[in-house]
Amino acid sequence: MNTPLRKLSMLQVLACGAAIVTLSMGIRHGFGLWLQPITQDMGWTRQSFALALAIQNLSWGVIGVFMGMAADRFGAFRVLVSCAVLYGLGLAGMALSPTPTLFALTAGVLIGAAQAGTTYAVIYGVLGRQIAPEKRSWAMGVAAAAGSFGQFLMVPAEGFLIASLGWQAALLVLALMVLLIVPLALGLREPGFKGAEPVQRDQTIAQALAEAFQLPSFWLLTAGYFVCGFQVVFIGVHMPSYLRDHGLSAQVGSQALALIGLFNVLGTYFAGSLGQRMPKRHILVFIYAARAVVISIFLAVPLSPLSVYVFSAVIGALWLSTVPPTNALIAQIFGVQHLSMLGGFVFFSHQMGSFMGVWLGGYVYDRMGSYDMVWYLAIGLGVLAALVNLPIHEHSLRRTASQPA
Repeated sequence: MNTPLRKLSMLQVLACGAAIVTLSMGIRHGFGLWLQPITQDMGWTRQSFALALAIQNLSWGVIGVFMGMAADRFGAFRVLVSCAVLYGLGLAGMALSPTPTLFALTAGVLIGAAQAGTTYAVIYGVLGRQIAPEKRSWAMGVAAAAGSFGQFLMVPAEGFLIASLGWQAALLVLALMVLLIVPLALGLREPGFKGAEPVQRDQTIAQALAEAFQLPSFWLLTAGYFVCGFQVVFIGVHMPSYLRDHGLSAQVGSQALALIGLFNVLGTYFAGSLGQRMPKRHILVFIYAARAVVISIFLAVPLSPLSVYVFSAVIGALWLSTVPPTNALIAQIFGVQHLSMLGGFVFFSHQMGSFMGVWLGGYVYDRMGSYDMVWYLAIGLGVLAALVNLPIHEHSLRRTASQPA
């Protein structure tokens, strides 16, 4: 079987992969800080802004499948470089768009496509191929923790840039900053993907997809990930405005998002580490159920800066902690040959949930003047996601001699 040889050091793969995720996800997590400055300055509704970010998540999910295919076939390096350039162009376009339509095309379609090629699906494909199975879940936890650290690092920086330079200039600074992904991608240039010819594989894309689509556990995992996207993006985009609506300062919203990122460093790392020692579906069941409980308590207690910070710390520990066990399960069940592509399909469901969470938040607020209905929906979906992850079977597929491996 002709597959890329393991010649990249684990330290190199983790350092470069983590730095790329830090930049890409860190910038993305701060987009909620732009909601009020842009809508107030441009005279747009919150639904217009939310629709653009909903399109961004949908674009990320749809294009992510094809970015995963390209990364599996031709290597992550080319995908990372091209999508870093797209990211910069999208951020610049987001700053200069004069109408909601152009804003949706740049902040939505363009940045979504860029994120598809600079985040987890592509990075996890490299980790899966270059790191031994006994350390794979742990390594994915480290990469996810890096994305969380990016949120802790970048969200306050983005808030500072907006306050110091204005929202347009702040976006142009980020457009230059995201191009640092290009030199970092050199560290993920895998042996076996150097030439123009793709690496030969024992299983075609069509065979890998047919195999996955016939397995109930694949669909259960996919359904649970929809809920993850709904909850995380609704909270990340709309919570700063929710807090402002209830009389809290913009600083509280910025600090809340930073706290989510800080505590998610711990949550994702421990989720990845636990995935080496206990059933991954049990980790996912706990995370989704705990989210429902934490959101319920947050809505029940009086809103204050202290309650916001406590909520942010606890929900932060559960924020992206679904990512390592979900992707490790895909690798464990199906192998790593088409890991980026299959991870992209599961992530598409996550982004469908993200689309619904961010758009529904804006839609409900514009019509009801409150986010309450969406908060309650997030609680119910958390319970549902915990239930659908229970029956997942984690054993590796046993293929016969006549089946592709």
